[in-house]
Parts: sequence; C-alpha cells; structure tokens
Amino acid sequence: MQAPVHHILGFASIVRERLLPIPGTVLVRLHQKVNPNDVIAEASWAREHVLLDVAQRLGVSSDAADRLVKCKANERLVAGAEIAVGRGLFPRSVVAPREGRVIVAGGGQVLMEVGESKMELRAGITGTVIEVIPNRGVVIQAAGALIQGVWGNGRIDSGLLVNLAEQPNSVFTAGRLDVSMRGFVILGGMVKDAEALKAASDLSIRGLIISSLYPSLIPLAREMRYPIVVTDGFGSLPMNSAAYKLLSTNIKRDVTVNAEARDRYSGACPEVIIPLPVSSAPPALREVETFAPGSQVRMRRPPAMGQIGSIVVVKPGLTTLLSGLRAPAAEVKLENGETIIAPLINLEVVG
Repeated sequence: MQAPVHHILGFASIVRERLLPIPGTVLVRLHQKVNPNDVIAEASWAREHVLLDVAQRLGVSSDAADRLVKCKANERLVAGAEIAVGRGLFPRSVVAPREGRVIVAGGGQVLMEVGESKMELRAGITGTVIEVIPNRGVVIQAAGALIQGVWGNGRIDSGLLVNLAEQPNSVFTAGRLDVSMRGFVILGGMVKDAEALKAASDLSIRGLIISSLYPSLIPLAREMRYPIVVTDGFGSLPMNSAAYKLLSTNIKRDVTVNAEARDRYSGACPEVIIPLPVSSAPPALREVETFAPGSQVRMRRPPAMGQIGSIVVVKPGLTTLLSGLRAPAAEVKLENGETIIAPLINLEVVG
C-alpha cells in the first residue's frame, strides 16, 4: 500500500516554486544563485478602482464622449490630468481624481485603478534558480536539511536558529525571552498561552518553530507578523524525536521558516529548511513510499499521535481494530519500546 511521506531529512535536494499571486516582473535569471532575502520578482497592484462617467458629466452621448476622451488603456495619469474636455464657450472637463492607471476607456466611461502599491517576492531560501516562470516567478533548487510541519500561519522569513527547548516536551513561555534573541529564529516547545506569542512579536523575531499549539491560540498565531511552524499538532504534544534531533543539532545555522498553509492537493506544507554545504549531489525527495517492515513511520492520530516508530510487520488483509472496524494495519514498535497495532491510514513514512 502506498504511504504519504512526512519529510524529516538531514540532507536532500529541495525544489520549491516561488510565485507572485498576480502577474509582474521577474528580476532574476536562470542559474542565478539567490539568498532568502533577495527580491526575485515584483508586481504592482491597485487597492481601489474609480469609474468616471464622462458622458454623464459632460452631458453628451456615449459616442460623443468617446471622441472627447484624451487617454487610452494602460496610460498613467497624474492627479488632475485632463481626461476629457467638453465643447462650447464654457466647456466642462473631467480630470483624474488621483494618480493612477487607465484600465479601460470606452462606452462613454473611463475606469482607473488608483492607490497603487508594490509587491515584492523574496527568494525565501538559499539556492539556485533552475526555472524562470515568465511574469510570475521562479523555481529554486536548494540543498540542505528539511523538516516538515503540520500547521503554519502563512508567513516566511529566515535567520539564525537559537534553541529554547532543552527537551522535546519543553514549554515555550514569555519568561524565556530576552532582547538578545531579537532577529533570531527560535526553536521553542509547546505553546500554551498568548503571552508567549505576543512577547516574541515584541522582540521582532524572524520565526518560531514549536511542537504544538493550544487550539484557542490559532487566531492569534495567524495574526503574528513572524512565521510560526507547528511540527506535531494541537494541544500539549512534545516534538517528535526526529524533528527535535535535527533542529537541535543545527543551532546557530541560517534557517528558512516557511509557514505556508498545508494543501494536500498542491503538496504545499509548512516547513523548515536548513541550507547546508554541498560536497556531493543530494538525493531527491520522494513524495510517496510503500509501507514495509523496517520503515520509520510517524503516528498521525491518537493515542500515540506524533510519536516515531518502526514497522515490524504489515498485516495481511484487513485487521479488526479495538474500535471494531476492519482496516489495513501494521504492527509498529514505538521508540519507547511499546508495540501497537495501527491502521495504515494513521501512519506516514518519515523520510
């Protein structure tokens, strides 16, 4: 049976798309090396649209108004620029109310977009551009360690990693923070109160990697300006041993915290990337594996949620579970020595 893969890898080839949400301009070239804070593409977008009814304002027909309009589509206008002027001894005029761009001119009307803002897309990771997607962005290839999570608050940033979690079951509190951590990415533990998140925000940290988060804190976590990646789930869950070992042994390295939302259709997943020097070609990521004896797996559901184990045997056919349901299952030996029977749907291969 095919198995989903939860990536916790010490070294791999990581390929990621970085795309603008709207068409824009790509600023980098093929094979260019980029760093996390490099701006790789930019786009302009307008917060408002203004519809000017030229025909009505000048008191003429739509066809007559079109002949009086002086601007055309995609033309940029300054505030007060004449759009159309009527005829007669005391002609009325229509002017641009604000600086902006003409989208459409016709039918006796002019539509403008105003309040323009510039959007910048940063690389997010250290790597090499292997594909340029015209007007939208690039594909970047990086080499390093990869730790995927289960939830993210939709932001991305990078910085040096510091460790405030002495153990996988440590609790991250506001009292653990001080000004020396400003601008760092913090490896925390379980987050149980709002003050911890707010204190981290006051310090302007670059990212927070935590094992678990109380469900009541999800709305606040989404509002934080720094990225937050949850590695294991919601409630009071310690960090799984594989993720904790990999993160805690890479302290003081630059890391990227990409807290994008998990999407099972596109494959997007919150993750932490640790760029590493390359001496040989790193292995490519595999998105699908097969359940087999010896496979390292992570439990996706209670009662052993988040724990790492190894498959002893994949049961043939269907197995009757404690709930009375029959499903494909495997015998799994957990790191604490306990052996359990788990349905395959509750497992994901770690690799």
